[in-house]
Amino acid sequence: MTNYAQALDDAIEALHKEGRYRTFIDIERHRGHFPHATWNKPDGSTQDITVWCGNDYLGMGQHPVVLAAMHDALDGAGAGSGGTRNISGTTVYHKALEAELADLHRKEAALVFTSAYIANDATLSTLPKLFPGLIIYSDALNHASMIEGVRRNGGAKRIFRHNDTAHLRELLEADDPAAPKLIAFESVYSMDGDFGPIEAICDLAQEFGALTYIDEVHAVGMYGPRGAGVAERDGLMGRIDIINGTLAKAYGVMGGYVAASARMCDAIRSYAPGFIFTTSLPPAVAAGAAASVRHLKGDRALRELHQERAAVLKLRLRGLGLPIIDHGSHIVPVHVGNPVKCKMLSDRLLADHGVYVQPINFPTVPRGTERLRFTPSPVHTPPMIDALVRAMDDLWSHCALNRAHAAG
Repeated sequence: MTNYAQALDDAIEALHKEGRYRTFIDIERHRGHFPHATWNKPDGSTQDITVWCGNDYLGMGQHPVVLAAMHDALDGAGAGSGGTRNISGTTVYHKALEAELADLHRKEAALVFTSAYIANDATLSTLPKLFPGLIIYSDALNHASMIEGVRRNGGAKRIFRHNDTAHLRELLEADDPAAPKLIAFESVYSMDGDFGPIEAICDLAQEFGALTYIDEVHAVGMYGPRGAGVAERDGLMGRIDIINGTLAKAYGVMGGYVAASARMCDAIRSYAPGFIFTTSLPPAVAAGAAASVRHLKGDRALRELHQERAAVLKLRLRGLGLPIIDHGSHIVPVHVGNPVKCKMLSDRLLADHGVYVQPINFPTVPRGTERLRFTPSPVHTPPMIDALVRAMDDLWSHCALNRAHAAG
């Protein structure tokens, strides 16, 4: 007879032995003071910390415009939405948010989900129902939500080497020219901070008659004249058929979405179980997200300051000889390459310096590429950067790690 308790103990112990057991820390954010926060320790004591690994990339989770919109909606509509989108869960707040997102991406329509993970999973798993015989070509480093959606759809899939358009061409050429096709990729890959070759992929899609599906989760709000993402920045948004984005990172709230043609959005909402059977976002969340999207369409200065802070941190860490991975985006990974040392660095940064950054290890990244992933924001001040750089310099020497530049 199976000893279920022992099996669970064995599974957890395996993670401990590999040095990649993940722990949660209890963080108490304080309105108006982010990225400062309080760490509530298990022993009941507290410590002031600076959050360096959050995805609230622009600090919009604390922005007065967002908070005011959420307060107004909460007072006006109450807490929950009361149902799925089909059953009483569509409100003026949801419609307003979708209108803002469609306008952001210059698409006919948008469809809001409870998260970008669900948006990816539900959409990619539904498309073969809409296009029988669909072949999906997926970048090897696509997010887990995209991988899961492609895996679950029951259709044909092809995995092309990361950002390798020559390999993608080979795969496209090998398949039936008449078969419906879709190329799924990302604009910014969050673990290395590198960019997808959007124009080259769009050219291939046009040549082979394929649809294009881009995940702009780590770009919306931050790139492009109005924050619509890298495709907008590069003048390519009109060549993308389906755009996936999040409301939980640069926009500072919660939720995910796809933006596409009205016909595409109508079909997805009508066929995707992940949309049909899920309670919709609370009105206050939808209102806050809409306010954030609306504000960031015009706040180019915040985007510019964000890029400036990231560039300064990379310059300072590179000056110490630390192996940063730099592809020009706002994400600043520092390569460690060992799960135990990566966890040790994270623990010491938190306990000794009040710097909170989580270790990134397998399965999020391949074994041997463990890293600390810093996400500087406009609300990280120069003194905060100074403190982080001093802490990294001290601990890098203490842990006897090499000071060699990683390939950019």
